Amino acid sequence: MKGRHNPIVAREGLPFLLAAAICFGAVVQFGNPVYSVVPLFLLAWLLLVFRDPLRAVPAVPLGVVSPVDGTVVEVSLTDSGALNSEAHKIFIRVDSLGTYTARCPVEGKIMDFRVAVPESAALGNVSGLWVQTDESENVVLQFHGHRFGFAPLAFLGYGERVGQGQRCAYLRLSRLAEVQLPINGRVLVTEGQKVSAGVDMLAKLPHA
Repeated sequence: MKGRHNPIVAREGLPFLLAAAICFGAVVQFGNPVYSVVPLFLLAWLLLVFRDPLRAVPAVPLGVVSPVDGTVVEVSLTDSGALNSEAHKIFIRVDSLGTYTARCPVEGKIMDFRVAVPESAALGNVSGLWVQTDESENVVLQFHGHRFGFAPLAFLGYGERVGQGQRCAYLRLSRLAEVQLPINGRVLVTEGQKVSAGVDMLAKLPHA
């Protein structure tokens, strides 16, 4: 299975970090070293924003891990989920200083909303990451509240297999992550609980 291996920072942030590092070096070399504190601060801030540390993903069969660092703000039920069915919905407020890269909640195959859903499903403008497990259970990851219009950027394609807790998308400036799972799954988190991407369990999927 393919993935992004960025033990320090997300690849999307590398151009910005390189520019800040060059600016810092230029100021130190050719300008007043006192002013180097500005690009140095910028470099440190960018490292914090784009950080993408390694995470020890727990080996929990049928487990649903948190896709982001943040705080659970809502746990609810719906009869009209992204796949036009009943589902548990877990909303997580994304920590602005959390990891820059989102992680896939479950292991499975990435499905395409446009072609893989029965024609009878009234999907509307549904988007997000839909993963179908080997047990044919469906988990959907969506993001809301994009700051300045910067929507998350997925870097895995339809039909690919993805591992539990594997890097799957750049969060950019999203405020809220939503995970939908089957109605017969078991939610393990409560509102107000802090969770870490790829580490903390949100729920358990039903046994086949």
